[in-house]
Amino acid sequence: MMNKITASMAEAVSVIKDGDTVMCGGFGSSGVPFNLIDALLDHGARDLTIIANNAGVGETGLSKLLRENRLRKVICSYPRSPGSIWFERRYEEKAIELELVPQGTLAERMRAAGAGLGGFLTPTGYGTELAEGKRTEVIDGVGYVFEQPLAADVALLRAKQGDRWGNLTFHTAARNFNPVMAMAAQTVIVEVAQVVELGELDPETIVTPGIFVDHIVEIEPIFP
Repeated sequence: MMNKITASMAEAVSVIKDGDTVMCGGFGSSGVPFNLIDALLDHGARDLTIIANNAGVGETGLSKLLRENRLRKVICSYPRSPGSIWFERRYEEKAIELELVPQGTLAERMRAAGAGLGGFLTPTGYGTELAEGKRTEVIDGVGYVFEQPLAADVALLRAKQGDRWGNLTFHTAARNFNPVMAMAAQTVIVEVAQVVELGELDPETIVTPGIFVDHIVEIEPIFP
């Protein structure tokens, strides 16, 4: 019988290799897979490209990977959140690359990858440095930038509940980048606050169907 529950964080992240591109869900502290990020740190993978909304805060989350020089590149919208000391330090040292992507464009690029689309046109960024080197069009007098789909080798996500088939629900604002990242990565690993039996989740409340999920690990909830 299909069972996507994995015994440990270490086992779940063992598939991540040096040089992989890894998506990390979350917005602020909501929906961030803190436990999986810690497991990735212990796992030791290096030269990673991280796709996320921000680049970590203080000494938590992605900041730990930056502190230990595990990242080659960050693709995000808000690299300088309050307290993002490790991103600032590594960037000033020219130890990491940065690709800055407007937040809505970031989400849509991932959605395009998950939906199998070849890209899309957006007016966001037209006429700015963010459009340099990209194809642009003017349609009915409005300038647009062509944005490419954004996929990843692995996505690290956080959900409220999940079952052994991988169906997921999210707690309020934790439903941010997590669902779209689940569509855009080849391997999807999820930490959940509660694993429930098949049939306990109301089908109308399932946000991410199990077809997108590969591994689930139950954790002791700290943040929903």
